[in-house]
Amino acid sequence: MAFMSEVNMSFSHYMDDEYEKLFRRMNPPRVVIDNESCKNATVIRVDSANKHGILLEVVQILTDLNLIITKAYISSDGGWFMDVFNVTGQDGNKVTDEAILDYIRKSLGPESCVTSPIRSVGVEQTMDHTAIELMGSDRPGLLSEVSAVLTNLKCNIVNAEVWTHNTRAAAVMHVTDEETGSAITDPKRLSMIKELLCNVLGGGNKKRGAKTVVTDEVTHTERRLHQMMFADRDYERDNDDGFDEKQRPNVNVVNWSDNDYSVVTIQCKDRPKLLFDTVCTLTDMEYVVFHANIDAEGPEAYQEYYIKHIDGSPVKSDAERQRVIQCLAAAIERRVSDGLKLELCTTDRVGLLSDVTRIFRENSLTVTRAEVSTKGGKAVNTFYVRGASGFPVDLKTIESIRQTIGNTILKVKGSPSEIKSVPQDSPSRSLFSGLFKSRSFVNFGLVKSYS
Repeated sequence: MAFMSEVNMSFSHYMDDEYEKLFRRMNPPRVVIDNESCKNATVIRVDSANKHGILLEVVQILTDLNLIITKAYISSDGGWFMDVFNVTGQDGNKVTDEAILDYIRKSLGPESCVTSPIRSVGVEQTMDHTAIELMGSDRPGLLSEVSAVLTNLKCNIVNAEVWTHNTRAAAVMHVTDEETGSAITDPKRLSMIKELLCNVLGGGNKKRGAKTVVTDEVTHTERRLHQMMFADRDYERDNDDGFDEKQRPNVNVVNWSDNDYSVVTIQCKDRPKLLFDTVCTLTDMEYVVFHANIDAEGPEAYQEYYIKHIDGSPVKSDAERQRVIQCLAAAIERRVSDGLKLELCTTDRVGLLSDVTRIFRENSLTVTRAEVSTKGGKAVNTFYVRGASGFPVDLKTIESIRQTIGNTILKVKGSPSEIKSVPQDSPSRSLFSGLFKSRSFVNFGLVKSYS
């Protein structure tokens, strides 16, 4: 009887899956892009069959294109999913690039053939690199030590993104073999890489461990970083952690008993990819968004979600409510640009990240967030840095570092008026000027770049 029950359940799931696929084929997604109805934004309407995670998939596509979502209305009650997004480019203007508009139509429209769980959007589906996921205690010089270990092990860092939050650090790096330029497959070498990096990440913190994972799986980097930090419970804080409460986002959760929804409201300073970060966290916590209103036209963002757990229930207890609040606040804080923004732009070469971060470490700078990318053979690396004790950076220190690396190579972004004018590079003063021309090249690229 037990066997027959299992067979019946399996058949029932199979029929449900087949019905869902048939429903989607008969009701393909529809995308309408309107550049006329709104004065200052492009309006994107998406209608499709509903499934768990589809909202994140749509938001992920838009944010991977670096579009700014200024307003959104979301409704996915029942079997149908309807979204309206007002978006602009980074310059605040309507999106008129036909290549981008065509990509949106293909990615969200009938040609996307959405019949499976969330896809990795904007990630090159190749096996030409090895992915390394790092999780450990944050401390000054950590990125320098990690990149130095990889360079010494003859690994090229071809993609990298690093986040820090609440004394923890997470990174996703894609590396290749320095000689072959392909993925590293030797089990002994991979084991050595994992062991040495785990030693670096440990940092003497016995309360919270370090973790290194080597994999060839393709994942969306920013979503994976959220998942790693969530699993590490970076949302848990000590009462005396010293964090400025005024800087924290205002997150509230109440139950709407008449409709069995929980209503989540978020108010905080607006920034790029904010909607992705909150939707990503709700999805990974297994909550379904039935309705939502998003307003981010000014400096402050307001988000309102009507949610239920995937089992159909609203938030059941005060402990669950506090956990939702903590996790959403942590998701928003992880990407807050804490520190002075520095942008390095130069010809790419082997060991570049190791050399740059070593100079930061030697000058007592802490990297709070980093993105490493390459475009057309040029390395464009972005760092957010603070003083080693968490204090604002001494601008004299930045000036000295820029003279060491090269004033035209390393630039301050966001507050250039605070940096004193310094002379342009001379070959004798730029430490890297000769090295860039003499050493071999590799490609450094963000996961979200497109091939």
